[in-house]
Amino acid sequence: MEQLKAIILAAGEGTRMKSKKPKVLHEIMHKPMVEYVIDTAKDCGAEAVCVVIGHKADMVEAAIQREDVTFAMQTERKGTGHAVKMAGDFIEENKDILILYGDTPLITGQTLKGVIAHHRAEKNAVTVVSALVEDPTGYGRIIRDENGKFVKSVEHKDATEAERAVKEINTGLYVFAGGDLKGALGRLKNDNAQGEYYLPDCLEILLADGKNVGAYLAADETEFFGVNSRVQLAEAAAIMQRRINRRHMENGVTIADPEHTYIGPDVEIGMDTVILPGCWIEGKTVIGEDCEIGPNSRLTDMRLGDGIKFQTSTALESEIGSGTTVGPFAYIRPNCHIGEGVKVGDFVEVKNSNIGNGTKIPHLCYVGDTDAGEKINFGCGSIMVNYDGEKKHRTTIGDRVFVGCNVNLVAPVTVEKDAYIAAGSTITRDVPEDVLAVARARQTVIRGWKQKRLGQKS
Repeated sequence: MEQLKAIILAAGEGTRMKSKKPKVLHEIMHKPMVEYVIDTAKDCGAEAVCVVIGHKADMVEAAIQREDVTFAMQTERKGTGHAVKMAGDFIEENKDILILYGDTPLITGQTLKGVIAHHRAEKNAVTVVSALVEDPTGYGRIIRDENGKFVKSVEHKDATEAERAVKEINTGLYVFAGGDLKGALGRLKNDNAQGEYYLPDCLEILLADGKNVGAYLAADETEFFGVNSRVQLAEAAAIMQRRINRRHMENGVTIADPEHTYIGPDVEIGMDTVILPGCWIEGKTVIGEDCEIGPNSRLTDMRLGDGIKFQTSTALESEIGSGTTVGPFAYIRPNCHIGEGVKVGDFVEVKNSNIGNGTKIPHLCYVGDTDAGEKINFGCGSIMVNYDGEKKHRTTIGDRVFVGCNVNLVAPVTVEKDAYIAAGSTITRDVPEDVLAVARARQTVIRGWKQKRLGQKS
């Protein structure tokens, strides 16, 4: 939808959150609320987005850090109309302006596209988004005539008994024609008890000018759920959780227990993958087809191929190739590239390493800062000793190396292909290919030692 810009109001303090962090930066599924609103504005066709900031503005601006977003400062909070005024330079007369709020993360692009299409079809100067709710107490009401045409928006405190019986509310979201918005903002007054400039007053100004003012009734009132407290944050998160899980299930993903599965809004999951209970899947994670994830696993900013078994483990900011098995109780730390058909077993930690196809790390190992080739076998208790107390060093291991149990490879060190490392060895020098490296003391048996020891004690 060309010729559309969006203003997002995000200057408030949110005192009911009881937090050092601005309200709009509180997260749902590990994504700040305001980011949901920005993404939705872009999804419905906004070519540019301006976020109006105020309370802890530096923190909000630093958290967003997007090239497609500009900012306007509202130093004094004097109402919604005043906030939009602060973005006056952003408003263009020949473009529609969408007004959103940084604490309403549940709004969808589909609804906004419907609003914008209605606004343009009716040639409105402004279109207010409305919703039907069971209990409209405290909300402004949308009043229509007998033909369903918008008459006015009236605040609850100013409404008559008949008007208070109306269940269609003003959600506070608007689409304005840019020129009409500019003109109305210039005529807003603050002659009220709070001394504030209210954006809904623009509707009365435009109606008095004989302009078309309309209301678009949205289908789902939960989209306009505003978050003002930690309780409401949890309620909004639950709605988002159900919405996201439903989308994945409709796309061919099996989620065994949707109530106890938490998937971020930007996650992609392939068909016929199964997600078991207790999983957190976050960030930009991409999961292929025919995988089994969980139970009780966490994936953050991961890329997984097809047919992966990932059981009761954690993985961060890394890649895992198709056919690999992970866990239980494995920990894959950032910047790992794990190949296809690899086994990362129980109580294995991998960090900043490349693991070749077909390599096995069955259990109780630490592989850090390592470049490992294909079809390597790491015995139980293998440790890549990568830290000398000041700096990290890398270990290089060639294809088909056999690393025995309880081996220490002290970096920097290279083990060439097809070498064997004897169990219990501590390797401090490079190992050539096709050899057996043994670095341990020869076993000694001392006969009579026990009897001598017992004699000394007596």
